[in-house]
Amino acid sequence: MKQLVLVALGGGLGSVGRYLMAGWVLHRAPNLAFPLGTFAVNVLGCFGVGLLGGLVVKYDMLSPDARVFLFTGIAGGFTTFSAFGLETFYLIRRGEVGTAAAYIALSVAVGLLMLALGFVMTGKGGA
Repeated sequence: MKQLVLVALGGGLGSVGRYLMAGWVLHRAPNLAFPLGTFAVNVLGCFGVGLLGGLVVKYDMLSPDARVFLFTGIAGGFTTFSAFGLETFYLIRRGEVGTAAAYIALSVAVGLLMLALGFVMTGKGGA
């Protein structure tokens, strides 16, 4: 139960951070066709998870509760793309390049397919 509370609190903080950062970026480039706000959040989230993950691996720091709060909670609320990046990075680091490539390709392709299916099922599909 304690870990669920930590994830919920961290997730709330991460979601608010995502909203604020994406909005801040969007207001600085309102006419840009590229989704820069989401891109910035994803890149910053990956950097933060990489930095924290490297520190945890190098120094075996942070309690299990702190890790759940920071990684699953805050980082997960901020952007799940950082978890995707970390998992892919670990696969490549272990030499499982084929699995990493499949994970990347399937995540993008199947994710977009399921998104399109959701639109089709509501009668709002099509290009």
